[in-house]
Amino acid sequence: MTQPAPARAACATIPAGAEAGLAESGRRVFAIEGQALAAVGERIDGDFTRACQRILAASGRVVCTGMGKSGHIARKIAATLASTGTPAFYVHPGEAGHGDLGMITDADVVLALSYSGESDEVLMLLPVLKRQGNAVIAMTGRPQSTLARESDIHLDVSVPAEACPLDLAPTSSTTASLAMGDALAVALLEARGFTADDFARSHPAGALGRRLLLHITDIMHAGDEVPRIGADANVSEALAEMSRKRLGMTAVVDADDRLIGLYTDGDLRRTLDDPGVDLRSTRIEEVMTRAPKTIGADALAVEAAQLMETHKISGLLVVDTERRVVGALNIHDLLRARVV
Repeated sequence: MTQPAPARAACATIPAGAEAGLAESGRRVFAIEGQALAAVGERIDGDFTRACQRILAASGRVVCTGMGKSGHIARKIAATLASTGTPAFYVHPGEAGHGDLGMITDADVVLALSYSGESDEVLMLLPVLKRQGNAVIAMTGRPQSTLARESDIHLDVSVPAEACPLDLAPTSSTTASLAMGDALAVALLEARGFTADDFARSHPAGALGRRLLLHITDIMHAGDEVPRIGADANVSEALAEMSRKRLGMTAVVDADDRLIGLYTDGDLRRTLDDPGVDLRSTRIEEVMTRAPKTIGADALAVEAAQLMETHKISGLLVVDTERRVVGALNIHDLLRARVV
C-alpha cells in the first residue's frame, strides 16, 4: 500500500509587532562581523608578508583548496587572484585525491583553507604536496591545528564569535577568510604594478572591460562623417551641414581645418529665439560657441562620457595636438558602445 507523502513543514509566521526584531538581527550580524574583521586585520603581520613573498617568487600558480564553506571562499579567492594579476585556480580537495592532484605542478603554491584546520580531505593532500615540493600556505582559525602546524606559512583568521546565534553556521569566519584573500590579492596587485589596463584585458566581455579598453578612435566619426563648415558660412549652411551629418552639431574650422568654434542644436534654438538673426545673412562665427570642450583621439571613451556628464553636453569634437578636427562623437555613440 502506498504510504502518504509526509506533511510539509508549516511556513513560519511573524508575530505582530516583531518585524523590528528582524532588522535588529541584521544589524547584529554586521556588528559581529565588523568586529571579527577588525580583529583579523590587526593580525596582518610577518606571516602575511611572507605569504605574499612566497607567491611573488613562485613561477607557477596559486592553487586554492578547501571543503564545504571554506571551499566556496577558496573559489572566490582564486577568482579574485586570477583577475588581479596572480594566476590562480581552485581544486576540490576530494577530487584532488582521485586524480586532480595532477593539475598541481611543483612550481605552484597551494593556499589551503580550513577554519578548524582539521578537514580530512585537505590534510590528506599534505604528504603528497610536501613530497612534490609545493609551498603550502594555510588559512585557519586555529593556529595549533594540524593544517596550521604542517604548513609552511599560516594566516590566522580566527574570529571572536560567529554571527550565527547557534555558533554553528560559518558566518564571521568565512567573511574573515574572504577578507584575508582580498588582502592577499590587493597586496600582490600593488606589488606587481598591476594597472587598470591589465585588469581590463582580463575582463574584455564585461562592462569594466568596455569602459577601460574602448578608446575614442574606436567609436568616433571620422573623415567625411565629421560635420564641419568654414567661418564664412552662414547659419543656414550650418543647419544644412548638421542635418546631413546628424550629430547635432558642426565644427567651425579655419582654412587649415583647425577648430575655431562649435555650433550645436542648442545654439540653433537660441538663434531662432533671437528676432535680430537672419539665418541666411548671419555669419556662423557671430553665433557659434567659441573654445568648446574637446577631447583627444587617444583618450578613453569613458573619459568622453565623464566630460559630457560634467559639462552637461551631448557631443564632443576630437582634435589633434594642433587643434585640427579629426573626429566627432555624441552621447548616442557612447550608448551604442555601452560605455554609459
